Amino acid sequence: MVDDIPDRDGERIAKALARAGIASRREAERMIADGRVSVNGKTLESPAFNVTRKDDIRVDGKRIGAAEETRLWRYHKPAGLVTTHADPQGRPTVFEHLPRKLPRVISVGRLDLNSEGLLLLTNDGELARTLELPATGLTRTYRARAFGAVTQAELDGLSKGIEIAGVRYGPIEAQLDVKRGGNAWITLALKEGKNREVRRVLEALGLKVNRLIRTSYGPFELGTLEAGAVEEIPRKAWKSALR
Repeated sequence: MVDDIPDRDGERIAKALARAGIASRREAERMIADGRVSVNGKTLESPAFNVTRKDDIRVDGKRIGAAEETRLWRYHKPAGLVTTHADPQGRPTVFEHLPRKLPRVISVGRLDLNSEGLLLLTNDGELARTLELPATGLTRTYRARAFGAVTQAELDGLSKGIEIAGVRYGPIEAQLDVKRGGNAWITLALKEGKNREVRRVLEALGLKVNRLIRTSYGPFELGTLEAGAVEEIPRKAWKSALR
């Protein structure tokens, strides 16, 4: 969204939808496969299609608006919300609970139903994709409360990565903060953020996670942001994080 869709050669339809804040590129490709996207009155069958800002692009029959200036927000996700726009099981979603003043946004990655803490939101799918990529090198930090016994030496072993059920997880820096009764509080820092990574890695060490809070994503901190609150990140701050 930093620039308008080019006039000459255009750009791929999925990228245009992402830049307009409709969905990530991958989600946009699924929309196309489902027959939900049309250009100039013709339903697309493939994402291998270029568009320009002169084209009439529609999703579910609604014309997408012009790309707005790229924006990024911090959101304190409470536990009990699904990070999706629509849940087949009818569970409450993050996007249903956002302030109405926000434009249409998508999340940078996801937090699962029972996880809480910092979730970044943006109106630009391309920015979301950039922030999610491991190559961008942004560290995600979590605090986990887990039931069971573990030593710092066992946690130190995660710094080399670990394979669980055929899935390879990259290096994780883990610190045993405190033990209280049968629970331990652990701080973990990782760069990949695969689906349910923290829970699965700690389960492999014999621990059962009963609370999981993401406290930071790259340079962006949860800080004192209250549960359910949203705060915009100044453009200068997130631009500098990508340099």
